Amino acid sequence: MKNLGILTILLCLPFGLFQCQQPSGQDTGGDYVSKVRDWREQRLDNLKSPDGWLNLAGLYWLDEGANTLGSDSTRDVVFPPKAPKRLGTLELNNGQIRFTPHSNVQVMHESKRVQGTMKLKSDASGKATTLSHGPLRWYVIKRGDQHGIRLRDLESPLLDKLDSIPAYPVKPDWRIRATFKPYEEPKSITIPNVLGGTYQDESPGELRFTYRNKQYTLHPTGSRESLFVVFGDDTNAETTYGGGRFLVVEGPNRDNITHLDFNKAYNPPCAFTPYATCPLPPRQNILPIQVEAGEKAPGLERTH
Repeated sequence: MKNLGILTILLCLPFGLFQCQQPSGQDTGGDYVSKVRDWREQRLDNLKSPDGWLNLAGLYWLDEGANTLGSDSTRDVVFPPKAPKRLGTLELNNGQIRFTPHSNVQVMHESKRVQGTMKLKSDASGKATTLSHGPLRWYVIKRGDQHGIRLRDLESPLLDKLDSIPAYPVKPDWRIRATFKPYEEPKSITIPNVLGGTYQDESPGELRFTYRNKQYTLHPTGSRESLFVVFGDDTNAETTYGGGRFLVVEGPNRDNITHLDFNKAYNPPCAFTPYATCPLPPRQNILPIQVEAGEKAPGLERTH
């Protein structure tokens, strides 16, 4: 994936459009705290939705050519035991993806049984082709030059395990006024990811803010109308997730003023599941302060 703009959209969609478009809020009055709490409740609901991150059950990288799928250990891609021993074959040839179900196995697409070989779209197209068998859902993702299968289990035990997301108390002081300094032309920034690689994405400008009489700068991606920040701070790996957090910032007004609502800083998917592929904070977005606001690290067992 050459541009992380697509990845930003994909990361936001499973939280619902609410997550990516919800404004920072226009006040810090008496109902501000209740609004943030409502936002957090909606966030948890989105995580638990069929398109959320809590039902992820596997991530399998594909080889070029034929890849056999099923729960049998001899398959190239070994699904959990609730899948048929032989589910089908997925062929990857020069970016073209095709799936053929095994005989006598019912695989569905949009409520219709897949008959014969079906051409699939990856998430790089904007809408991946989703297949299903029982409570299992799977589709192809593309990361760089790699293709993989992302598997969901709508009966995942994690859906019941997480009943809340730990977070700092809501403090209006952490909704901080910021000035947007647009670039004449978007600048390319390097963003690392959990797979050990890096991506190039475009930043439309800088977000400058003052905290305790010192000025700091964040480099968002996205567009002027909706800015997306992957940031780190001195709470990471202590009270917050070690891989940083995300923040959606509403576009600035005519005077280039907006607000960084750190009370709505939220965990990347990798904080909840080992089957997500997440960006990490670029070095210029690691703040040398403790941002004691927003979500804390979830108390779930991690496998990586």
